[in-house]
Amino acid sequence: MEKYDYSELGLKAGLEIHQQLDSKEKLFCRCPTLIRDLGDSDFEFFRYLRATESEMGEKDRAAVEQTKIRRKYIYKAYDTTCLIENDEEPPRELNKEALEISLGVAKLFRMKPVDQLHVMRKIVVDGSNTSGFQRTAFLASNGVIETSEGPCGIDSLCVEEEAAQKIEEIGDSIVYSLDRLGIPLVEIATAPDIKSPRHAREVAEQIGMILRSTGKVKRGLGTIRQDVNISIAQGARVEIKGVQALDLIEDIVRREVERQLNLLFIRQELLERGAFVCEEIYDATGLFMDTKSKVLQKGVKKGAILAALLRKFNGLVGKEVQPGRRLGTEFSDRAKTAGVGGLFHTDELPNYGITEKEVQALRDAIGAGPEDAVIMVADEPEKSRLAIEAVILRAKEVLEGIPEETRRALPDGNTAYMRPLPGAARMYPETDVPQIEISQEYFDSIETPELLTERAKRFATEYGLNRELSEKVAYSKHLPLFESLLESYRKDANVNATLIARTLVGIVPELRRSGVDTENLSDEHFRGLFAAISNQEIAKEAVQDLLTALAKEPNLSTQEAISQLGLSAFDPAEIETFIKNLVRERGDFIIEKGPAALGPLMGIVMQEYRGTVDGKILSQMLKTEIDNFITQG
Repeated sequence: MEKYDYSELGLKAGLEIHQQLDSKEKLFCRCPTLIRDLGDSDFEFFRYLRATESEMGEKDRAAVEQTKIRRKYIYKAYDTTCLIENDEEPPRELNKEALEISLGVAKLFRMKPVDQLHVMRKIVVDGSNTSGFQRTAFLASNGVIETSEGPCGIDSLCVEEEAAQKIEEIGDSIVYSLDRLGIPLVEIATAPDIKSPRHAREVAEQIGMILRSTGKVKRGLGTIRQDVNISIAQGARVEIKGVQALDLIEDIVRREVERQLNLLFIRQELLERGAFVCEEIYDATGLFMDTKSKVLQKGVKKGAILAALLRKFNGLVGKEVQPGRRLGTEFSDRAKTAGVGGLFHTDELPNYGITEKEVQALRDAIGAGPEDAVIMVADEPEKSRLAIEAVILRAKEVLEGIPEETRRALPDGNTAYMRPLPGAARMYPETDVPQIEISQEYFDSIETPELLTERAKRFATEYGLNRELSEKVAYSKHLPLFESLLESYRKDANVNATLIARTLVGIVPELRRSGVDTENLSDEHFRGLFAAISNQEIAKEAVQDLLTALAKEPNLSTQEAISQLGLSAFDPAEIETFIKNLVRERGDFIIEKGPAALGPLMGIVMQEYRGTVDGKILSQMLKTEIDNFITQG
């Protein structure tokens, strides 16, 4: 049961899906789209980035905020990256393979492409691109998907280059890896047609299904990211970036609605109190020269403890806006953009070794009454000044309403401030990449695949798979291998669709859950496995043991693993002798149980020959011998 009536609240929500394409080469160079181990890097360099003006002479507000602190960006390069990623050589023409994959995606969403594709530069100065901008091209618009809540518009599809991957922060330096930079991706933006948290997940699932239906998108962690745009009637549009898991989308929407409602409640309370924010920044360093608080001692050593006075804010800075996050957390997020570790506020003091006496001395020094709140920041003088200014600005915004901003998704479904929403000043034309004509004839020539939903239905009807198994294999990363194996064993009595599907999406996940590193298993391992079953070299019962052995020693051939496990070809005469001896030894048991003795005795036979002989063959041999024994009396 939902906590809120989202229609009554005027919820508007839309998604932006960023999906990496599985092209051979990057978008603007001929480097492969390979993810490398950091230890493979044989070269590094650094850059300092700054906000630049657009063609209209304006600076993007998000870029300006991100460059308040001078940061050093360090880039790890590889033998699979080039001077284009380093921003030391102009980009080449846009990758045609990536363009055609993107056009195929546009067709699946029933979109209309542009007549001419123009590449733009989008200012990005967080270090994720060496050039200080990301190249992107608007490709198609006016699409739609059908959902349980009615049509959801697909407003735009852009093809753009992936950003570099952030590795770590070291003081004021940030380390990035260039292997990911330049991988082609599509950015798909929906209309604000999403009506509820569950609807948001449904839309994301359907878009993901359509993308995977192409068979030309990358799979795995980090290859697809969801951004969610959310607002309510009395609130403002907030963009939440980096939602990795589908399960998180519903919580993200619910908790952003809750955050905006709580901020609106706080605003109303403050207005009724007649609250206001003082502009003055107070230097409180001298008050804490003899403090026992270790965190404030560090501030004194670094040079500055600065304070801000929020009139009639007392009790509300500590009010929760999301589970475990308070208005003070929102202030702290803003302070951290200046490079400080956080802040202190009087709603949570005394604490952190700060005494009641010290808190009162602070209040007295800056003229704060019991109804007022005080914010403190302790760090280097310049960082502290920028941080306290950011807090004062955020406190003023509390009195005005919900600020439009970009936030990042946290693993628990909450969000944290990143930067202001970017404006039009962040985009300008890319003059190094030629435009591309997209004729109707060219667009019509792009082939589109069968959707995964339809493929699952076909697997059920054509191959007799049950619904669960057909859907699992259709949505699995093993789908291409499954279809290839189906083609190879279409008329094989020993290898059928159910066995292949159960192995790929049943047994493999079971092995993974039991701690087997199934990522070591290649397509060739599976091909060797099914060839051995087809040739009756091993039984179906050996699948789990053989895959486990191959995962542990991936350099083994299938035949070597079979030999190592003792699963070599069986001798029918030997098995027949074993079964006859077993029936003779258990004669009294068979006379007592009759045909029902088959089950218990089958367990003994399987224990001896599991993986070597198909269970059906063993069962038939044992049944025949038991029937003969009973008949002969």
